[in-house]
Amino acid sequence: MKKHSNFSAIGSEQLLDRLRFENPWWISGLIDEDMSELQKRLYFDLFFPLIQELDIKRAVVLMGPRRVGKTVMMHHAIEELIKSGIDKKKICFISIDNPIYLNTSLEQLFSLARKAVGSGNHKGWYVFFDEIQYLKDWAIHLKVLVDSYPQTKFIVSGSASAALRLKSSESGAGRFTEFLLPPLTFYEYIHLIKAQNLVLPKYPEWTEVETVDFTAVNLRELNKHFSGYINFGGYPEVALSEKIQANPGRYIKNDIIDKVLLRDLPSLYGIRDVQELNSFFTYIAYYSGNEFSLDALSSSSGVEKNLLKKYLEYLEAAFLIKVIHRVDDSAKRFNRATFYKIYLTNPSLRSALFSPLLAADDFFGNMVETAIYAQWFHRDWFTPWYARWNTGRVQGEVDMVGLDEKKLKPLWALEIKWSNRYYEKPSELKSLLQFCQKNNLNSALVTTYDKDGTVIYNGIHLTFVPSALYAYTIGANTIKQKKTERGIAEMLFPYYRK
Repeated sequence: MKKHSNFSAIGSEQLLDRLRFENPWWISGLIDEDMSELQKRLYFDLFFPLIQELDIKRAVVLMGPRRVGKTVMMHHAIEELIKSGIDKKKICFISIDNPIYLNTSLEQLFSLARKAVGSGNHKGWYVFFDEIQYLKDWAIHLKVLVDSYPQTKFIVSGSASAALRLKSSESGAGRFTEFLLPPLTFYEYIHLIKAQNLVLPKYPEWTEVETVDFTAVNLRELNKHFSGYINFGGYPEVALSEKIQANPGRYIKNDIIDKVLLRDLPSLYGIRDVQELNSFFTYIAYYSGNEFSLDALSSSSGVEKNLLKKYLEYLEAAFLIKVIHRVDDSAKRFNRATFYKIYLTNPSLRSALFSPLLAADDFFGNMVETAIYAQWFHRDWFTPWYARWNTGRVQGEVDMVGLDEKKLKPLWALEIKWSNRYYEKPSELKSLLQFCQKNNLNSALVTTYDKDGTVIYNGIHLTFVPSALYAYTIGANTIKQKKTERGIAEMLFPYYRK
């Protein structure tokens, strides 16, 4: 008796029908309303020029955590291409995670797209492949396409950031341009909810080549939104939906965290026990911003240190956490990194795993620190450090330090507080003052709840700025500096102008 396959073959007509469904602009010239009505992320202006760049024969690889808006950004790019005069029938979007495309290569899909619009010409096309990680050996397939069709622009996206970056680096050297779309900054969040009238540039005459300081028009309202950002603000859908905010765990944990930890190829990092990885992530998410050591983590969890290192490597590559290393009171690095801090790259991950926090909760200060660190994580060119030392009876810590990577000397120091106490009692900032004096820094920055101003104490200029305003400022200047082509050395910390 003849043995039948478990899967029935899908005919080319069904594939053609699906392609026509996914590309409505072939007929109407318009993308779907549910995409066009969504507000563009501010990162779009950084992403779209890569698509327009035709002289360099490279595919664009759009990476990022789940649900940060990659698919929407691709559709916004399609909309802009049509507006710019590109032939609507030479723009194709294909979602690779659809089972109908199973066992169909990228080149076959491109050929079917041309057939669907009745065109045999492969020149001048813009082809978007969404969720590319669902195709086995996608990087090899994509590299072949780039080489075979030099007059076609290929743009791919994927949510498995760790696996995607690994494969992109292995197979795409010289063929791929990577673009990382991170979670929302507080600056983007304020623009997304259309509350930018709460903040104004302090100096209206600022130019494109300067960093910008801001002032709050309504700080109470800004703080309210900052609390909302910390609890719900990392993802566009959550930020705009009160229904999802009522149960963020169901959306973020199930649809984002679990899929990253359980499905997004942790085996690439030699991780077999994904439940253990999940438990480990939950633990460090709860204590985001705390100092950890491998010895203590291994002792408390019973997991070997080498395996914990793999967990940290995977979680960091998946853009869920960031490991921050330590310097001493002289801003010198340690030969052995036995202690470090771990921060969530997006503070709302904690709310999803546990519960939203109130601004008055004891642990909210830790999440303010996490949120401020998260703004800095968007700067590829900057590595933050923290300082902690224990010399005899003298102990101290500074929350964030900026180092001159060439001279290995501190450029600035930042203390993150969700309180006005230190504005009234600057003498209590003993660690910060000691660090500044030892490293010849004549100024430092301290965040507050809602106080701003400058206090001179023991010859050191302490600039106090509300935490929400500071987070907004870092996000705004990050976007601005990425848009300009200034040298990294000229990208000054916004509160320390030369």
